[in-house]
Amino acid sequence: MDSKTNNIETPEESKQEQTQNQNPLPLVPAASISLSLSTLLPSHFLPPKQITNPPNKIKIPSQISSLSQFSLSSSLSPAKAFFKSSISANPLQNTLTLNPLRPSNPSGAAALRRAAVVWFRNDLRIHDNECLTAANNESISVLPVYCFDPRDYGKSSSGFDKTGPYRATFLIESVSDLRKNLQARGSDLVVRIGRPESVLLEVVKAVGADAVYMHREVSHDEVKAEEKIEEVMKDEGVEVKSFWGSTLYHLEDLPFQLEEMPTNYGGFKERVKGLDVRKTIEPLDRMKGLPKRGDVEPGEIPSLVDLGLNPNAAMGQNGKTAANASLVGGETEALQRLRNFAVECKAKPNNGFKNGANDSIYGANFSCKISPWLAMGCLSPRSMFDELKKSASSLISAATNKKNGGSGTSDTGLNWLMYELLWRDFFRFITRKYSTAKQQSYAPATACTGAAA
Repeated sequence: MDSKTNNIETPEESKQEQTQNQNPLPLVPAASISLSLSTLLPSHFLPPKQITNPPNKIKIPSQISSLSQFSLSSSLSPAKAFFKSSISANPLQNTLTLNPLRPSNPSGAAALRRAAVVWFRNDLRIHDNECLTAANNESISVLPVYCFDPRDYGKSSSGFDKTGPYRATFLIESVSDLRKNLQARGSDLVVRIGRPESVLLEVVKAVGADAVYMHREVSHDEVKAEEKIEEVMKDEGVEVKSFWGSTLYHLEDLPFQLEEMPTNYGGFKERVKGLDVRKTIEPLDRMKGLPKRGDVEPGEIPSLVDLGLNPNAAMGQNGKTAANASLVGGETEALQRLRNFAVECKAKPNNGFKNGANDSIYGANFSCKISPWLAMGCLSPRSMFDELKKSASSLISAATNKKNGGSGTSDTGLNWLMYELLWRDFFRFITRKYSTAKQQSYAPATACTGAAA
């Protein structure tokens, strides 16, 4: 009864009683608020009888705009007796749910993917790997995967090995080196023998991945594999993010659409004249960890026998190792050979050989001897070009002068290499063009006489 009497006293009487400390409970200052005080204020602010029957529902007209002024830490702090906000901390904690952007929520600009799977193909490297770098930057955890596709092995319709023992050995060494480089950065490589669409689906489900990252390739079978992966992942609601990284010039930088690409090298060379080469992407010093969910085993790297190949076929006559079997696969070996080649070009820029190339390029040891690593993606064309620019800077001015129609009569190893890389780009782009064409009514690709001269 005393409590009710106090609640209806005049302001003067209330002020007098507060002065004399006769009321032990402080009164809450009046505030303009759309919520019931009996609902929002904690029990220690008001007498118990005023909060015995709180409403079941609370209507907050400006809830979203109000929440934008709060941080998660402030919403969980203890309630204070007097505060400026019209909404206390406790109701936010008990009645309203603050849902910060979770890593698996892709709608937020700063959100990270929970887990990403990187499908390695012909990009067995850490350096200048946009696919791997993007997955690492956009995800909390990354799972690198390589598949030995059984369809790439065995006999062809002509009776020949689809993948010979030399190439298979080189590939196995390259995959092994990639695993070592990933492990050195806190990650690992999952290796499986199986069709990529089946292996990747199994791995994605196991770790709960949000996306699959991959580099696009050019041949008909490789494009079909990409389409199959996209189809399978679409059914699972998993995004597929693709990148381009196998040529000197980027596909998106070409001054024409792929379906409009010239069908001869001379026309292609003329159209890309003066086109800038993108900068290389620095290798990751440290990678995100592997997904904790799923507990996926890395697996063993297969042998030639596991791939259905005869190990003795890699031996030459009289049981001796064949000359081309001495090539060691992997990114580590590729970068070392590239550095050695750059030093040779700088030391012997022109000894009178074809196109000004030095004597280590032509003759018995013709070419730069780096093609196998380019084919497997252990080395990127952009890295090759960039390294030569750094190590053979004395040759760049002559190559640029020649390219711009200067009067220089001598060519350089760098300029010769540009011609070779342009030829490689031409064949890869034209192959991709026909692999993705819906109508096979294009003229066949041709090469002009003297196009590389």
